[in-house]
Amino acid sequence: MIKKINQKLYYWFVPLLLGAITSFSLTPYNFIVINFITFPLLLFFLIEIKKKKSIWLSFIIGWSFGIGYFFSNIYWIVYSLTFEDIFKPFIPIALILIPSFLGLFYGLATLLASQFRLEKNFLSILIFSVIFATIEFIRGFFLGGFPWNLIVYSWTNYLNSLQILSLIGTYSFNLISITIFLFPLVIFFKKTLKFKLISFIFLLLILVSNHFYGYQKIKNSNNFYKELNDFNLKVISPKISIERFFEPNNEEIIIKELIELSNPNILHKTIFIFPEGALAGVNFDQLKNFKQIFSEKFSQSHIIIMGINTEKIIDSSNKIYNSMVVLDNKLNLINEYNKIKLVPFGEFLPFEKFFKSIGLRKISFGYESFSKGNKRNLIFLDDLNFNFIPLICYEIIYSGKINLRSDETDFIINISEDGWFGNSIGPQQHFSHSIFRAIEEGKNIIRASNNGVSAYIDGNGLIVNMLESTHKGVMEINNYKSLKKTFFSKFGNNIFFYFILFYISLIFFNYKKRER
Repeated sequence: MIKKINQKLYYWFVPLLLGAITSFSLTPYNFIVINFITFPLLLFFLIEIKKKKSIWLSFIIGWSFGIGYFFSNIYWIVYSLTFEDIFKPFIPIALILIPSFLGLFYGLATLLASQFRLEKNFLSILIFSVIFATIEFIRGFFLGGFPWNLIVYSWTNYLNSLQILSLIGTYSFNLISITIFLFPLVIFFKKTLKFKLISFIFLLLILVSNHFYGYQKIKNSNNFYKELNDFNLKVISPKISIERFFEPNNEEIIIKELIELSNPNILHKTIFIFPEGALAGVNFDQLKNFKQIFSEKFSQSHIIIMGINTEKIIDSSNKIYNSMVVLDNKLNLINEYNKIKLVPFGEFLPFEKFFKSIGLRKISFGYESFSKGNKRNLIFLDDLNFNFIPLICYEIIYSGKINLRSDETDFIINISEDGWFGNSIGPQQHFSHSIFRAIEEGKNIIRASNNGVSAYIDGNGLIVNMLESTHKGVMEINNYKSLKKTFFSKFGNNIFFYFILFYISLIFFNYKKRER
């Protein structure tokens, strides 16, 4: 009896520990070498368990791995529940429930992989990689999707190696990365020295070739920098605490702080970019009450881009949007974008009638759920010959979802409020996704974050300027990198499906070879 209990604990604990350790390969630690140990051990463990012919154990291995992985790298999500007493009782539930739910995807991956004849060989690596990567892709779209902390984000600090994203995108590189991380399985567990040596050289060639390609790509594009014509950009990173959102009648103080930090020069044509959430307690109509302050401090040469809530009456129904607005110095609306990808429970309540009946509401400021915007359009500022793709907060994490004719602009502007993550690893993880989008699309990303990382990233993912989440300040941008439309931006995630077909073909031919 005791032996059986110890065995069950062993099957739970070992994958759980492997998952927790794997999370240290991600931002902000980026100990990528960990994956070359934990992933081979995970597959090795699955191969050994498969001998027991237990479907449940095969599922438990992946689920337990996923729980450990997500618990240790997205624990910060529950920080958003600490600001109001009504949400605090849900902290233990969320702390367990969210990793357990996300871990189900990894449980499904190991369960499906166990249905094949797994051995310590290259064929098993291909099978496991294609199943795991496909499940990761599904996770990015299921129920709106949450593609946070894919394994591929382990490469964040290796900019040269990331340049392949411009060709194949995040999901395809995620598939290749899993395969690469699994290679030590055949290097260490295969008996023949010749095969070990060939496998090691092959792995080394892949890594070196990809690194060299990225190095050359960055080097050859250094002459693509251009100057902004007759104007500059100012990114404002104010670090206004979340607690102040719940304090009444402090709007004017915050506005004056933002303006003081901006330090506008009436003689210079400037676009000022304020983050999401800096004025969470004020909607656009209420902002107009401060029109005089803006008109006095800003001039006709100035444009203001900011995040703010907007309201509209559509079909006799009041709609509230999380918006990015473009304003002149008199707060006249030049353009706006209403956020498309809303955060469940953060910006809207799923099953709202039920949850409101028991006294709950969305976590962010205000009691009503935000409405979803219709579409994302390129925003044109014709007078300055400047245009950009607007993204609000975690819309930046979705690979292949920008969905615009991206050859018409060199810029993505992403505004965010990262104060909900607290003083955790969350803001750094959120920022790392921006680097991936910049390389995929070949666009300069201007990121204005309150309580998060504000940065200017060029089209190769190089951080030109950055303000850490612990600092407030201003970044001025006077030049930019103009790159051609990337291969990935033309074909998007269709490329991932071609890679899946290629892997399946390799698996099929390997099986045929074995039969002969």
